[in-house]
Amino acid sequence: MKAGVIGAGAWGTALAQLLASDGQDVALWALERDVVDAINGVHENPLYLANIPLSPSIRATGAMADLNACDMLLVVSPAQHLRSVVAQAPAGVPLVLCSKGIEAGSSLLMSEVAQQAQPTSPIAVLSGPTFAHEVAKGLPTAITLACEDKALGQRLAARIARPSFRPYLSDDVIGAEIGGAVKNVLAIACGVAEGAGLGLNARAALISRGFAEMTRFGLARGARPETLGGLSGLGDLVLTCSSTNSRNFSLGKGLGEGASAASLLSNRRTVAEGAHTAPVLRDAARASGVEMPVVEAVCALLTDAAPLGQVIDALLARPLRPE
Repeated sequence: MKAGVIGAGAWGTALAQLLASDGQDVALWALERDVVDAINGVHENPLYLANIPLSPSIRATGAMADLNACDMLLVVSPAQHLRSVVAQAPAGVPLVLCSKGIEAGSSLLMSEVAQQAQPTSPIAVLSGPTFAHEVAKGLPTAITLACEDKALGQRLAARIARPSFRPYLSDDVIGAEIGGAVKNVLAIACGVAEGAGLGLNARAALISRGFAEMTRFGLARGARPETLGGLSGLGDLVLTCSSTNSRNFSLGKGLGEGASAASLLSNRRTVAEGAHTAPVLRDAARASGVEMPVVEAVCALLTDAAPLGQVIDALLARPLRPE
């Protein structure tokens, strides 16, 4: 299958590098002209994935029409822009969604957004514990590839898989997406704990209780518990809640150190998806009658609705209950 990638940020560039590792040509669509020129001219993406030499088999372009010959497209645009980007993509081509989030305004998952924007295109989701620079370097990685069409999923997995990159097939698209979206918000909470010096006990509590929130919300939306407990749920949660390589964890760390959300977000070229997902997730959970106190706390910090100490005290003062 001839592969293309839509979105040349760090993750999109890393996936293009992965797909080109066997020497096959890969088309990579980028919004920024300077990114296109750097990838084609010196085989690097210094803006988003610095110090990683890229395969000469990657051909960057700013024209979506250059992807018309592709048999599969990996979509790695920011979640809140996915609808407009997918609407420009070639119709009928299988779309592998690699963006993690929930659309503001509609509360739709990325697969639901893509189905509306390109109703003739088959949909799959690639999600799991991945840092872009590690994938680009060929370090061992395992990930979930979710697709309701088993035969298509197998073809996609065969094209994506590498000796150091192992996709596990699932048909639970909703579960794979919810894990990826919710963990971004929980990673902010764990970053706050790090920045505020709350200790490793607090981080472990946030991961485990956050996973309980993820599970409650996922089950309410039709996800399967084994998916949420797998690579795209618990696996991704553990990774992004443990390292400043996570943009969401780094954002939370800044909040925990006392910086305002507005100042932290204004200084970022890359997107911390959890900041956009948090209020959408909170509202969707409330509408479904799902209790998500950690998500509520993150929203309060992102909007400066309450000082950090007050938010922490409110979490600790919640009524005692069975686990």
